[in-house]
Amino acid sequence: MLSPRRVLLRNSTSFSMATRGACAALVTFFLIFVLITNTSNKSISNSDIYEKNSENRMRNLDEEGQGDVPVVELNRNNAIPDDTVSSLLERIKVLEDELSSMRTRMDDAENREGNAVNDEMVAPLPTTKSFPSVRYRNEETRKRILITGGAGFVGSHLVDKLMLDGHEVIALDNYFTGRKKNIEHWIGHPNFEMVHHDVVNPYFVEVDQIYHLASPASPPHYMYNPVKTIKTNTLGTINMLGLAKRVKATVLLASTSEVYGDPEVHPQPETYWGHVNTIGPRSCYDEGKRVAESLMVAYNKQENVQIRIARIFNTFGPRMHMNDGRVVSNFIIQALQDKPITIYGNGTQTRSFQYVTDLVDGLIKLMNSNYSLPVNIGNPEEHTIGQFATIIRDLVPGSTSEIVNQESQQDDPQQRRPDIRRAASEIEWKPQILMKDGLLKTIEYFRAEIDRNKRGGKPIPEAVRLSGLESRR
Repeated sequence: MLSPRRVLLRNSTSFSMATRGACAALVTFFLIFVLITNTSNKSISNSDIYEKNSENRMRNLDEEGQGDVPVVELNRNNAIPDDTVSSLLERIKVLEDELSSMRTRMDDAENREGNAVNDEMVAPLPTTKSFPSVRYRNEETRKRILITGGAGFVGSHLVDKLMLDGHEVIALDNYFTGRKKNIEHWIGHPNFEMVHHDVVNPYFVEVDQIYHLASPASPPHYMYNPVKTIKTNTLGTINMLGLAKRVKATVLLASTSEVYGDPEVHPQPETYWGHVNTIGPRSCYDEGKRVAESLMVAYNKQENVQIRIARIFNTFGPRMHMNDGRVVSNFIIQALQDKPITIYGNGTQTRSFQYVTDLVDGLIKLMNSNYSLPVNIGNPEEHTIGQFATIIRDLVPGSTSEIVNQESQQDDPQQRRPDIRRAASEIEWKPQILMKDGLLKTIEYFRAEIDRNKRGGKPIPEAVRLSGLESRR
């Protein structure tokens, strides 16, 4: 958009050129008029003198009795010579040509200015785009990596980490819960490709590693279409395993702590088989992930596909959906808006929450390891839901939200805490971000999202700043 100063400058420039052209035209016409008038007057004056002299001479001749004598025309000594008239006509022709040329130049200038204004008003797309700085890798160390669910909450942070590390990344997503704005800062980068695709359908590409994250993960989302949730976790997993078999890639499954159901063992080690209601409202997700793990092991044993299985515990951070129904997002939004913080049940059920960048680090370490059995990825810092609600409210300055209890939900786990000894010994991983530090980053993210929704405008893309990848304790 043109600034007012530039618009005024252009208008004043156009006006001054038009004024000069008009003045030149008026002067030219005035000169032509004067020349023609002078010529006409001189011609008329000489003709009158000639006629008067002729009449006087005839009268004198009549008086002298020589009226029948032929009259000899007098020489018009006072008339304008023919060469002078020709010179004036040539000068007029030159002036007309100059005027025509001036008009042509003025028209061309106006057209150029009009096109320039239109081009600037259209605001052409920039020819270059600024990207976050990435590490350089040669062909030997750079990998081509496919991430299903790459535009989602966890997937987009994984994209950031792998891109910054210098790898080529293909993000696959059907945008059911993923959002393009999560990865828009990479669109156009030569190492990045975004593909709109549903993993229920086969996909063919040459890659070295596959992170299979595609699946709705929050209760409202995976309960919205239970059949589709099951298909994503079964058919989608089969398609990714088939791809891994064809191109000899390593595939990592993002499984879940939900495979433990409502556990009777606390904390939950990977050797625990779980306590799951196979026909409950959560079963589409719980059983879908359990089948996905079975498929992973079957392809490993039968087809020798290299597999990795990550059992992910509760995770939070920027880019969570505002309406995903998870504990963290619900509590933060309610506290920011001074609405009652709702707890389902008596609030004594426990959860363990990890920050998203810790999860991403764990997934990458697991992928690059040689370990094929399931590994818990979570933060063993455990709090009751009631305590967690109080912590969030206290972290939101000035929040007046009260904590209220509502009826408990069916099959809601009463305890959830990971045993991460296997992760520590096999992939040398443990969480680095304190829960409070992660909550502060997440609160700021949701505050900005609420403000953006109120304004109805789109914020300036901030690349990786809100992702928290730059923060380490």
